[in-house]
Amino acid sequence: MKKLGKRGLRWLKGFHMLAVSCWVGGATALFLLYFLKRDVSDGGVLFGINQSIHFVDMGVIVIPGAMGCLVTGIIYSTFSNWGFFKHNWMIVKWIITVVAILFGTFYLGPWETRMMEISGKLGMSAVTDPEYLYNQKMNFMFGALQCLVLMTTVFISIFKPWKKKKIGQLYKE
Repeated sequence: MKKLGKRGLRWLKGFHMLAVSCWVGGATALFLLYFLKRDVSDGGVLFGINQSIHFVDMGVIVIPGAMGCLVTGIIYSTFSNWGFFKHNWMIVKWIITVVAILFGTFYLGPWETRMMEISGKLGMSAVTDPEYLYNQKMNFMFGALQCLVLMTTVFISIFKPWKKKKIGQLYKE
């Protein structure tokens, strides 16, 4: 299969970095927006914060960033010498990426959507609703964890640990 040249790889890296910035930055923003809810006393404001969180996640930053990472990662692996499973650190990144996207799709996103719906219906009464509180707690805890895992993935990309050792190096240690 034909590989990308230097210029093509640079463009791809730029798009990949933009996608990473959106995904990790968006996840960090979602986590931080949670703290705006602490001193809210108006149901419309609570709903507005939940709507903002939903919009940043689903509409404009997090999901497009995650999909951008996935697509540019597939292109990288297909059209460069990196491959999909050539290095252990790449396998770890693929696992993290796929699991994070699936977890966000089937858990974080629905919890977040449900919080928005409940706060839209109940206003400030949402803060005493058991379902709202459960969804908020789960989204906060696992959203924070996902954010940390995504940040760790950035450093895995930089340091590339768990490289395969060359045969000559096996006997030197």
